[in-house]
Amino acid sequence: MVLPTRDVGYVRAPLRKRRLWKRMVANRYLYIMLLPAAAYYVLFHYYPMYGALIAFKEFSITKGILGSPWAGFKHFEYLFTLDKFWHVFWNTIIISLYRLVFGFPLPLIMAILLNEARKLLFKRTVQTIVYLPHFISWVIMGGLLMNLLSTDGGVVNNIVRSLGGEPIGFLTDDRYFRGTLVWSMIWKEFGWNTIIYMAALAGVNPQLYEAAYMDGANRARRIWHITLPSIRGTIIILLILRIGGLMEAGFEQIFVLYHEGVYNVADIIDTYVYRIGLTEGRFSLAAAVGLFKSAINFILLIAANRLSRMMGEQGIY
Repeated sequence: MVLPTRDVGYVRAPLRKRRLWKRMVANRYLYIMLLPAAAYYVLFHYYPMYGALIAFKEFSITKGILGSPWAGFKHFEYLFTLDKFWHVFWNTIIISLYRLVFGFPLPLIMAILLNEARKLLFKRTVQTIVYLPHFISWVIMGGLLMNLLSTDGGVVNNIVRSLGGEPIGFLTDDRYFRGTLVWSMIWKEFGWNTIIYMAALAGVNPQLYEAAYMDGANRARRIWHITLPSIRGTIIILLILRIGGLMEAGFEQIFVLYHEGVYNVADIIDTYVYRIGLTEGRFSLAAAVGLFKSAINFILLIAANRLSRMMGEQGIY
């Protein structure tokens, strides 16, 4: 005689729901604190996503998004035939790769150097100095850079002249403009990223360093065999996020600093979208460009996370 059996999944599902509800009640104050952040992302990130429909419509301001007629993939087909689009696409890739290659390792190096410093006052002073530029807007930073790098009275070029050299067009010559973008971005942001690594380094067990020191390991060996492996997970997560944002080349910075003389090397997808969308009123085409950029970022994020998991790391999900 076969006894009737109940669906195990059917029995466990209500049990899991009760346990989840109990955990939520027990941690209700934490969830209440989470509500403003959740509301922010829903209102300003998820709800506006329906606006991506503009890329597939002949958008009219008077008819609205839902009332505008469908255009299908017309704007994408037109977009991919434009030489100008591919030019700004490769500009975006090049600038982003420069920022990744030169900007990603520097905060890690600075964090390791500060972690090895013995004087607490020196460490805190340097830490404060390097992350203060993060809180300065690019509008103010642009003014500072113009005062420093201008060929007409700029501090740096005045020093170059005093040494007998010719002024360098850091902000006007397309040979130097990309380098100026990258290094000014690093100057502004690397201190903030250093804080993230410093927080990760604070969780490394000091006894590991003491044991390695007793075994005769010098400082370089301790960094290589203890420090870097201990924060490898943080490094991987930040690298995945940077790769996932590869198509973000820094709109605010470039918009403040660039001009028509350097469009050839500085015009990126975001500035192109701004011009054709807001100044020319071609909203559907601008939305198509933005959606294409977001799709590339999404693919890069998934690929980087997948590669990380294949290499034995946890990844971001």
